[in-house]
Amino acid sequence: MKNISAVAPLPSASYRRYLFSLLFLLYLFDYMDRMVIVSLFPYLKADYGITDTQCGLLVSAVYWSILIFSFPVSILVDRWSRKKSIGLMAVLWSLATLACAFTRNFTQLFAARTAIGIGEAGYAPGGTAMISTIFPKEQRARVLGLWNASIPLGSALGIGLGGLVAEHFGWRYALGLVALPGMVIALLFFTVKDYKTITLVKTVVQSKGQVQVKMQFSDMARQFTHNPTLLFNNLAFAANVFVTTSLLTWLPTYFHRFEGLTMSHAGIKGGSVMLLAIIGAPLGGYLADLWMKKRQNARMVFPAISSAMTALLLFIAFGFFRGQVQYMILLGAGVCAVAFVPAAVAVTQDVVHPGMRAISLSINVIIQHLLGSSLGPLFIGVLSDDFGLEKAMVFLPAFALLGSLLFLIGARFYAKDLAAVEQTIVETGITEPAPKR
Repeated sequence: MKNISAVAPLPSASYRRYLFSLLFLLYLFDYMDRMVIVSLFPYLKADYGITDTQCGLLVSAVYWSILIFSFPVSILVDRWSRKKSIGLMAVLWSLATLACAFTRNFTQLFAARTAIGIGEAGYAPGGTAMISTIFPKEQRARVLGLWNASIPLGSALGIGLGGLVAEHFGWRYALGLVALPGMVIALLFFTVKDYKTITLVKTVVQSKGQVQVKMQFSDMARQFTHNPTLLFNNLAFAANVFVTTSLLTWLPTYFHRFEGLTMSHAGIKGGSVMLLAIIGAPLGGYLADLWMKKRQNARMVFPAISSAMTALLLFIAFGFFRGQVQYMILLGAGVCAVAFVPAAVAVTQDVVHPGMRAISLSINVIIQHLLGSSLGPLFIGVLSDDFGLEKAMVFLPAFALLGSLLFLIGARFYAKDLAAVEQTIVETGITEPAPKR
């Protein structure tokens, strides 16, 4: 039986805005560092003589590191310190990106890209846990939507600026340029205040009434092994991320090859498609929270609808059109493609113990990268080497449709799993605005 407790005071609105701004900027530079490599593929192929498969590996390497290190790092986030974990990780991924600029062959570059993933492994769980704790839960999806808008923005900036700088100054300068701002924000993050680590307890019924006892390992494991909502939510997330990461990785090269654009222009054009997710992510979070006032499982049903729309638009774009018409349809897909994210991320926080929120998202990250992000770019790269990039892209709508079906199945369990969540007071210790700087 769950324990219904009073809600602790939230941080002041001004401090929430300050902290959110730092988290947004860090996520922005996270994805700039992660995706800048995409615009550098032609230059790396010329300098290192690598294949499309190896280009895909340079993207997948980051996600493999994230899925390996996300869980242990998330334990530090939940049980040690949010701000220290996030600050240290941001410093590490920025230094690793800078190191990429000094590599001399594919092996060295692959190793440096792997190090970027180690640094980025716990940022999404840590940032999500902080946002879920310091903002009202009824605003959770919309705030996460605004935060996740930094993903397409950072990706588009990384791809666009990377191609532009590489064309005029060389690809090594592009890597150095995106590495430095993240370092500055990382150091600023050490100045923020953190909320108190949440005690892992559960409510049990004894002869003297309801009492709270310390959770055992089996209790913690049951949060995830006996939670069908999380299972289907995470699998659906992976199917959709397979699509979005593949689009981010290969759209610039697609436009470069089939429309004869320079890589800088192709990078801007490809990035603009995913940049429209800056509309889709906040809009998706807003609509899911709005609908949730009338439908309890809206945070699962809405992603199912947006995923189906993405599948339909991509099928039409890659299956029937080319040129300007295809581009316009892809812009629509760019709006829909990440509309699922804020609601699906909110679900990972809704149906678990508040003291395990970072761990919950880390499991989501592991699954989405293991089955989605790490496979998508490589899968398309392999198909491109064998059959051509044009045919390879036609496979993407099937994965978006799979994600839609998985969200619908998970929606059936949401109400039951939400009712089973232990409620607890979170001591933020943050009641005053951040000092003026």
